[in-house]
Amino acid sequence: MDDNGPSRTALLTAYARAYHQIADRPLIFTDPLAARLLGVTAEELTEPGTADSLALAVADRPRRLFFAARARFAEDAVAAAVATGVRQVVILGAGLDTFAYRNTIPDLRVFEVDHPATQAWKRERLTAAGIDRPETLTFVSVDFETQTLATRLESSGFERTDPAVFVWLGVVFYLTPAAARATLEYIAGRARRVEVIFDYLEPAVSDEDRAYQQIRADRLAAAGEPVFSYFTPDDLAAQLRALGFTDFDDRSGSDLVAGYLDGPATFGGEPPQALRANRILRASR
Repeated sequence: MDDNGPSRTALLTAYARAYHQIADRPLIFTDPLAARLLGVTAEELTEPGTADSLALAVADRPRRLFFAARARFAEDAVAAAVATGVRQVVILGAGLDTFAYRNTIPDLRVFEVDHPATQAWKRERLTAAGIDRPETLTFVSVDFETQTLATRLESSGFERTDPAVFVWLGVVFYLTPAAARATLEYIAGRARRVEVIFDYLEPAVSDEDRAYQQIRADRLAAAGEPVFSYFTPDDLAAQLRALGFTDFDDRSGSDLVAGYLDGPATFGGEPPQALRANRILRASR
């Protein structure tokens, strides 16, 4: 985490969403604000001579499609919850997420939780891009070295006794298992209906996949964002049941993408190596 701005992975995710808008058809996820927030044009995203190195990195189509699909999955879950009366959404590790600025539900409160440096940079970019901050959005800056999520969130107007949806994308694998569980315990402690959507990494089961995961972990560590946790679906389900969650939807990364596109034919029938460890889970209680 760079104390002077957003993490490299937050930027990569935003570039992937922006590039998805111009590179992929059909679209899995529509985000007309991603490129504006980054301050890049379509030409800068696609022309090798001018594109940022982060934009070039999202040329990895399977991973780009997964970033789009996990955002779609999360926002579909939010829409379903809103239809039942939920009016609080908490986006943990919000990064450069744009949901709050595209939201059309006037009484839906959105809480963006992130490191102070990331939020400061994002607010500067919102101003530069001319993207208005809606009245329904609350920024919740949390320095986890000195502050707690519960204290900061509830002092920002979050109603702990009201139903809520927590969206937690691209974060869990950068936490220790104990830290991830602590956050899940806080989420599960809400007095009323609660739902959480998050993605995680599954341990490799073959030598080939273990080698690939190690290369990716080494690359992330070199960028200052080491991977600390892997979970099996059974282990996570057991932990979530122990916390009171009763309803689960857990999908592999490749199945998630295929479900929005051409089914198994999306990747030629075989899960791409880049997505074999990725999973996304929706749980409610």
